[in-house]
Amino acid sequence: MARKIGIVLIMTDTQGVNVIGCYGRPEMRTPNIDRLASQGLMFERAYTCCPVCGPARSSILTGNYPHTTGVLANNLPLGMNIKTVGERLSDAGWRTAYIGKWHLSGTDYFDDGRCPPGWDPRYWYDGRCYLEDLTLEERLMWRQKLRTPDDIHRYGITEEFTWAHRCSDRAIDFLSKYGDENFLLVVSYDEPHDPSTCPPPFCDMFRDFEYELGENVRDPLVDKPEHQREWAEYAGLPRDAKTLRNPMYFGCNSFVDYEIGRVLEAVEEYAPESLVIFTSDHGTPLLSHGLSSKGPAMYDETTRIPFIVKWEGHVPEGEVCRHPVSHINIVPTILEAAGLEVPPFIEGRSILPTLLNPKVKPNDYVFMEFTRYEVNHDGWGGFQPIRCVFDGRYKLVINLHYTDELYDLEEDPQEMRNLINSPKHAEIRDRLHDKLLEFMDKTRDVFRGPVWERRPWRKERRMGWNGSGKTRPRPDDGYEPRVLLYETGLPVEKWEYEKR
Repeated sequence: MARKIGIVLIMTDTQGVNVIGCYGRPEMRTPNIDRLASQGLMFERAYTCCPVCGPARSSILTGNYPHTTGVLANNLPLGMNIKTVGERLSDAGWRTAYIGKWHLSGTDYFDDGRCPPGWDPRYWYDGRCYLEDLTLEERLMWRQKLRTPDDIHRYGITEEFTWAHRCSDRAIDFLSKYGDENFLLVVSYDEPHDPSTCPPPFCDMFRDFEYELGENVRDPLVDKPEHQREWAEYAGLPRDAKTLRNPMYFGCNSFVDYEIGRVLEAVEEYAPESLVIFTSDHGTPLLSHGLSSKGPAMYDETTRIPFIVKWEGHVPEGEVCRHPVSHINIVPTILEAAGLEVPPFIEGRSILPTLLNPKVKPNDYVFMEFTRYEVNHDGWGGFQPIRCVFDGRYKLVINLHYTDELYDLEEDPQEMRNLINSPKHAEIRDRLHDKLLEFMDKTRDVFRGPVWERRPWRKERRMGWNGSGKTRPRPDDGYEPRVLLYETGLPVEKWEYEKR
């Protein structure tokens, strides 16, 4: 009888490495995440594909970049021909459950309460489902009235009230029933995202806590993109602060760790040999660079995320991988671990070899992007096309409308010195630029074009009107008829043709 495999993917929202103990912040009290890292492999340099909820989640769950999934901003749905990992495993006979925040239905922040294809509707529990379990008074209380620890005590909030706790309960139930089968369980917490609801004792743990800030709070942004200066001016954050108080966010950060611990205990009880992956969709600046939230900036505070993998008997314990890794690697890794083919349409590649041997470099480069924060309301600068590449040391950011950026994270980890016009770094900059353009071309980035290559620091034109001169049909993913070539009307024989 074939050995059964369990796969558990746990996600949080708005939780960067700057608030997790095992990533150098022991004062943040995240013992369960820290323990998971001691039992598995922690990736030191892991990055989101986009520092915004919906686009990031589209990549986590499909293995494709936001410019391919169609989720270019919050409140846009996945493209109709984009399949999630749940669909792929469900169609292969696996039990699949998704519990918690989805943010991919295209309706609103809470989604529509309807279970998408590929997931067990008995366990579906998005924001709409949670709200429908609350009274009208409780809805308004959750969204508007629980802003301080005193509010939590005033309204008698317990862990049973929270979305996180109810998600954990469902996850534990799933594991107790199906832990001995082939399964994929995704537990997606909204926490510690605003409103950062957390019960005692978590709401009280950080009442007087002063979070130590880095020097980049005082970043004058003089050689940075104009939209960052406008953003910082609008945010009006204190630029001389040395510490930050935010008892609800920090308390909720520890609370979601507690809820993760409940699920991890259930994994140990019902499916101890499962592949467990923990990550977050993106981080948050915490005043760095004077910015108020995630959005059109590629600083590490918002793009660098926790990424920890445990797999008893496969992944070595307590190891750290310092090579760059990305959310784009998650789906192909899950598929390979499940013994399934990774379709050519998936843009990420499996890092299973790295999980088995952390010395194996998973990626030479990781790529990030930003198009727009939201489609249902204005703010966050509107349309801000950004593409970014990181090689493990140097980060190049192309801000299509404004000044570009280059940072040496080894010499300047707080990303204060923009090296984009440095003659000393021109060769490195141009190499990264070439890789970024090649990536945009290869993945059929819908926004690609000569404007990305003709930058003030590199004005020579290379692609021209005909671009790379390639026609790239959509690869086969097993769900649709083979693409027909425009010139012949016949099924394609390869995935790249010279453009006629």
